[in-house]
Amino acid sequence: MPRYVIGADVALELGLGAVRPGKGVQLVAPTLLRSELLSLLYRCTRSGQVSREEAQACFDHVRSLRIRVLGDRVLLRAAWDVAERMAWEDTGTAEYVALTRLQADAFVTLDEEVAREAAREVRVAGLEELLGPG
Repeated sequence: MPRYVIGADVALELGLGAVRPGKGVQLVAPTLLRSELLSLLYRCTRSGQVSREEAQACFDHVRSLRIRVLGDRVLLRAAWDVAERMAWEDTGTAEYVALTRLQADAFVTLDEEVAREAAREVRVAGLEELLGPG
């Protein structure tokens, strides 16, 4: 079974579209995902892109995807190391990259700059791969 770490942008895409990953795909994310998704949904609501009800439905759908959420000491240490090695300003993206290195086959993000940077450390996959044949 392929395992993918997903970024908050991908979670938002899956949630707003009520889309599920391909058959047999396992999703993994750092605990940071929940707060980042909540912030994205709040911003989308404030800007009028979605209603509060749509935001709640999105969040509920993402919760139904059974994402394995991790945030243990090993991950946090690894994220620190990744951020240091990549000379990043903070450890946010590094948590996703470190988790991919430790637990998954690839990292999926829609952010091209993040994907380019992450690809220096781990395999980055597109949304199409996550969704599988369909």
